[in-house]
Amino acid sequence: MTQPYPQYPPPPGWLPNYGPPPENNMVWAILSTVMCCMPLGIVSIVKASQVNSLWFQGFHAEAHRAADEARKWAMWSAISCGILLALYLVFILVMFALVGASFRSLVP
Repeated sequence: MTQPYPQYPPPPGWLPNYGPPPENNMVWAILSTVMCCMPLGIVSIVKASQVNSLWFQGFHAEAHRAADEARKWAMWSAISCGILLALYLVFILVMFALVGASFRSLVP
């Protein structure tokens, strides 16, 4: 069957408007690298640096995926830093409790 209206290609020089590129989350990637977990932050920086180049090459879905991955790695870097800090505080409290208990047994 034929279509009721013929499908013509777009005119030369016409590009579809995809809007601005997605937020690359570079600030969060750098902050998570400096203040939190460095290995996870470096992965976040690499993913964030790919966003704009993928977008302007025309790979819009991949650019959105790279932006989401950059945010994910930065978030995991911050979460891992919080977990490690909490474990360190628990360790310090346990050590103070053990030292305090042993010190009390030495004092008459």
